[in-house]
Amino acid sequence: MTGGAGFVGANLCVALAERHPGAEIVAFDNLRRRGSEINLARLKAAGVAFVHGDVRAQADVLEVGHVDAIVECSAEPSVMAAVGGSPDYVVQTNLIGAYHCLELARRTQAQFIFLSTSRVYPVAPLERASWVEAPMRYELTPDQAVSGLSERGVSEALPLDGSRTMYGASKLAAELLVTEYAEGYGVPAVIDRCGVIAGPWQMGKVDQGVFTYWLLAHYTGRQLSYIGYGGTGEQVRDLMHVDDLVDLVEEQLGDPLRWAGMTVNVGGGREVSLSLLETTHLCRELTGNKISFAAAGVDRPGDLRIYLSDCERLYAMTDWRPRRDARTILADTLDWIRANEAAVLGALE
Repeated sequence: MTGGAGFVGANLCVALAERHPGAEIVAFDNLRRRGSEINLARLKAAGVAFVHGDVRAQADVLEVGHVDAIVECSAEPSVMAAVGGSPDYVVQTNLIGAYHCLELARRTQAQFIFLSTSRVYPVAPLERASWVEAPMRYELTPDQAVSGLSERGVSEALPLDGSRTMYGASKLAAELLVTEYAEGYGVPAVIDRCGVIAGPWQMGKVDQGVFTYWLLAHYTGRQLSYIGYGGTGEQVRDLMHVDDLVDLVEEQLGDPLRWAGMTVNVGGGREVSLSLLETTHLCRELTGNKISFAAAGVDRPGDLRIYLSDCERLYAMTDWRPRRDARTILADTLDWIRANEAAVLGALE
């Protein structure tokens, strides 16, 4: 599991170790992201082996040796990471790192599960989506002029022409490598294009992990801002509990050939989605705290008014569905914050 001490990777490692006690699970991570270090004790307690390495270094990756499956969770996940600065770390981690992992998969003929992102879809056609302003949120309309868009959200049929942020571009480039390794070398690979993932053990920050970040701000009394789109807070994202993602990855690991060659959207869809304004009301209800909001800033590069995952292709393959609603996701996250307050707040200072 690359990125094995990160939010998604550590949750996957621990859950799979608990569900499959005879399996040998390895968490591979460079511990660069602040907060990943607090997962090391969890991994050890679950019997997960930890390897301190960097996907940017091929020797580190190949030194892991024979594996039956690789779940590629490593990433620089911030949409804003390369805005106005060097793209080096984003490209080296998200693209070159994926190449190194694919090389390990090729050499050992391992199954390859690539956790990609909804950010591979270009910004311009999504911003041309037809929408209406409903109470507390924007909604997509049924009459969309862009192929791959509907009131359900974005499907895999959306054309990929155009820019999408350096984060999205590096992940899309890695997706292309995955398909070439699958076709050219027979690597059984599946690409999961994930929407927002949230839940316990996420170190939410302003540029990544927005729902946890919102909850932490309410918990600690920190000021927030509704950035862009007139400062109304009505922009919308779907979200998915990390435990729901664990369930899907476990299913994919159990049947490599059935999933080989598939690229699917994975997310909460319209049914599990929130606007920032709705998130504020839910955070107030859960924490009992009401915080102040600063004046709205200007629109940010690469931001979107609405993103919803249309998962119909995925749903045609499996009985898997997101089982946890938005309230449950935030409530579970709040329980975790309360139980681990010192470690969580210390990691975010």
